[in-house]
Amino acid sequence: MALHEDQSTAGVSGPIGPLAASGLRALTGDAAALPGPGGLGVRLAARLRELIRDAGALRPGTVLPPTRAVAAEFGVSRGVVVAAYEQLTAEGFLAGRQGSGTRVADLGAGAHPAPKAPPPEEAARPGVPDLGGFPRGRWLAAYRQALTAMADGDLGYGDPRGHARLRTELAAHLRAFRGADASPDALLVVGGAADGLTLLADTLAARGRPRIAVEDPSSPRAHALLRRRGLEVTGVPVDGEGLDAEALREPGRLGAVLLTPAHQYPAGIPLSAGRRHALVRLAREHGFLLIEDDYNGAFRYDREPPGCLQGLAPDVTALLGSVSKTLAPALRLGWLLAPPAWAPRLVHDRALTHPTGHTLDHLAFAHLLHTGDYTAHLRRTRRRYHSRRLHLTTELAAAAPHFTLLGTPGGLHLPVALPPWSREAEVLAAVRAEGYDVQGLGECALTPPPPDRPGGGLVIGFAALTPAAITHLVGVAREAGGPPPPPGAPPPPR
Repeated sequence: MALHEDQSTAGVSGPIGPLAASGLRALTGDAAALPGPGGLGVRLAARLRELIRDAGALRPGTVLPPTRAVAAEFGVSRGVVVAAYEQLTAEGFLAGRQGSGTRVADLGAGAHPAPKAPPPEEAARPGVPDLGGFPRGRWLAAYRQALTAMADGDLGYGDPRGHARLRTELAAHLRAFRGADASPDALLVVGGAADGLTLLADTLAARGRPRIAVEDPSSPRAHALLRRRGLEVTGVPVDGEGLDAEALREPGRLGAVLLTPAHQYPAGIPLSAGRRHALVRLAREHGFLLIEDDYNGAFRYDREPPGCLQGLAPDVTALLGSVSKTLAPALRLGWLLAPPAWAPRLVHDRALTHPTGHTLDHLAFAHLLHTGDYTAHLRRTRRRYHSRRLHLTTELAAAAPHFTLLGTPGGLHLPVALPPWSREAEVLAAVRAEGYDVQGLGECALTPPPPDRPGGGLVIGFAALTPAAITHLVGVAREAGGPPPPPGAPPPPR
């Protein structure tokens, strides 16, 4: 169901108009001339947002012309206009009801100002989504619906696994979109992927299996979390096919292997089919757990994302996921899909420390899943992030040979290799001095290399960066990397 056809009209003044399609075109200008990055739908939404929020040219209550009429006037497909209307409805700028059209929402004199873009240091951080694209209107409507419909019993301590309605909807979503072997009884709703990983780490330690292998390179925060929970962390090399299963040292001593098979962090590559089967075989043979962090599993821009590893081997795989990359980290909503042999112990341990979850949030998210609003949001954000990634790759390609693109078209970050005449530490210092929290490839190694090592690379988060910020960041990094050496010059020492 299209969002703009079934949206609450709370906070909308009486209708003004309707505005003719020709009148809207007079305000926005021709479709081909709309400024900014992205496709026509993104640029049309940006122009309408400006007319509503900044220019005040579209007053509250103004009835916008139907999408078919606008598409005919602009000479574009109806899908372009639908995407623009849906995006602004999700952001709260538009509202509509079946039979009464789409209208400009009344932001109100006391309304909060439009959300600003994240500061550069947060925007460039790998894995940070576009927080301005959070579907405020739909989340508010889902929250209200949950509060109205919830039973008195839902206000109690509840099930430590999370509300049954969310687990039911989430299991269906994971089966349909991630290829998981998911049932509501095997799911635990947790406070994000890190919370789920903490629970697994504590359980590993309690079972006397404190040794865990991680991809090398991988997330430094994960390394720190695991060590803080008392686990012994060992690295496994990553190549063009992902984690090298045959390089696992002493697999019989392992309690678990933590990996990101959908989109490896930071290399940005999927785990190959051969490696998946080899890893599953070793896990079953030696009795260790595979902890699958479904990092950026929802985002692939050239094809459908690969299904999760858990769907191949649910008996030895624990699947971690969250809405931190798809909706917002502040929601602290995630899930842990546990193997049958692990589920009772995990539920028991969870009940000791977290006897209940945030039931209202659980019910609101269940509503988004049930109505299809969550999957519609994913489609919109994929288009937006694809556009921003293309802008970043274009800027980097124009700066060749200073950067070499790595990885596959997916995720919310882009890894790039630096040339041998550059030094990762110097480039990082320069971009961070400008406020961009870019990560270094070397920083993701289990044992980081010396800071004066030539070459290296960057891990750039692009989802929340504006085109201007992308251009500026690339320019700063190029300048910091220095010019190429003259022909015939000896290579720098390694």
